Amino acid sequence: MQFDATFFAFVGLVLFFALVIYLKVPGMVTKSLDERADKIRDELAEAKRLREEAQHVLAEYQRKRKEAEAEAAGIVAAAEREAAMLTAEAKQKTEEFVARRNALSEQKIKQAETDAINAVRAAAVDLAVAAAETIIVKKADAAVQDDLIKSALGEVKARLQ
Repeated sequence: MQFDATFFAFVGLVLFFALVIYLKVPGMVTKSLDERADKIRDELAEAKRLREEAQHVLAEYQRKRKEAEAEAAGIVAAAEREAAMLTAEAKQKTEEFVARRNALSEQKIKQAETDAINAVRAAAVDLAVAAAETIIVKKADAAVQDDLIKSALGEVKARLQ
């Protein structure tokens, strides 16, 4: 029997498969593939967990953003109300100030009118006294003048007591 090269190649192939099976290479390949599949499964689970966590964080930040926007809107509304209130208060105080100043001005005008009237009256009285004195001096003699001075002095003393 003559063995050709294909026979030896066949025998080598059978020995190779026997050696592979003896050394449990398919088990190692299966174990390696299983470990790789487990690792990929774990990574996928971790990625899924991280995605869910990111979605929760995103939802929380969106909620916080909405709350912050609502709070900011409330602050703006409160500031607008306070500004309107301060404007109204300032307007009221200004009106009160103007009214007080007008009343004070009117009072000063009335006082000036009263002072002017009193000054005119005093001037008229002084003029009348001067005219009366001139007339009395011209028409009265010394005895009448002495009587008038005595009666005026008596009248002044009576009023002072």
